[in-house]
Amino acid sequence: MASLKAHEVARFLARPDLSEGIFLAYGPDGGLVRETAQKLIRHLAGPEPDGASVVVLDGSEVDADPSVLLMEARSASLFGGKRILRVRGAGKSAVMPLTQFRDDPGGTAIVLEAGNLPPRDPLRALVEASPAGRALPCYPDSDETLSALMRETFNQAGIRIDGDVITTLRENLGNDREITRREIEKLTLYAAATKQLTREDVLTLCADNGALVIDTILDATGSGHAERLELALNRALGSAVEPQRLLAMATLHFAALRRWRTEVDSGKTPRTVLEGHRPKPHFSRMGALEQQLRLWNDVSLSTAAERILQATGESRRRPALAEASLRRALLAICMMAATQ
Repeated sequence: MASLKAHEVARFLARPDLSEGIFLAYGPDGGLVRETAQKLIRHLAGPEPDGASVVVLDGSEVDADPSVLLMEARSASLFGGKRILRVRGAGKSAVMPLTQFRDDPGGTAIVLEAGNLPPRDPLRALVEASPAGRALPCYPDSDETLSALMRETFNQAGIRIDGDVITTLRENLGNDREITRREIEKLTLYAAATKQLTREDVLTLCADNGALVIDTILDATGSGHAERLELALNRALGSAVEPQRLLAMATLHFAALRRWRTEVDSGKTPRTVLEGHRPKPHFSRMGALEQQLRLWNDVSLSTAAERILQATGESRRRPALAEASLRRALLAICMMAATQ
């Protein structure tokens, strides 16, 4: 069987058992697919990569003329070294030319990159059935594997990290391996001199600062902190965050509070409700959200939601007054929270 399990791919990349043939990196994680293809090509190129001939084709080129794939695969290297053909976005149009290539690679390695392919996909089936083929599934990393990648990278660079650095990074990044590596490289470069990373460094360099200030606005509104609300609003609006966006986020926030409050009314604790939500709120917001769930009841949350809806309508009818409508609505709701 020429198909590997996802957990076997890293071991295969370290020591591939083929030097020619068809290699298919596929899966929903586009960053990991690209990284897998790049690692494989570096290994196939050998100790003198400059002597290898690497030709890159786009899947759309193969779709337009499938014969170009076979023609490039059969062409001799201009420099006499290893010939590697990389096809990005490969699809079903590659199946026919590869059928003629799979039994006689002729010293050429074809590295295909594709999306998430089901088991019966003809391209995946062709590669898995070929003795000279290897299918490499690339699925999103788990929290454990990404956390291990972060620790390993920082350890290799001799960088000491605070205990909550890994957790903060995981909560601010998705599961795309390419994005994660880019952010880790940025942090490693930042800490090259000090050899120290803190949670504040991660938030400054990697977090969406616009999202952070919006969270501050929402939590200040829902907790009844008028001064904090004013400062956060000034910061957001001064950074060109649109009032309509803030109203939309406030609508989502109070709708979530209302859903969670229903669970609290059924007998659950606020912490249990928040811990069970997916995605789970950032740990730095847990205290503020718990406080809001204790302050508000369903009736008052309904009133707050109606106030935001009215402000949203006003901002659309009179865009020039959108900021004023936003400020009035959030301050009124903030005052409601302060008197709960």
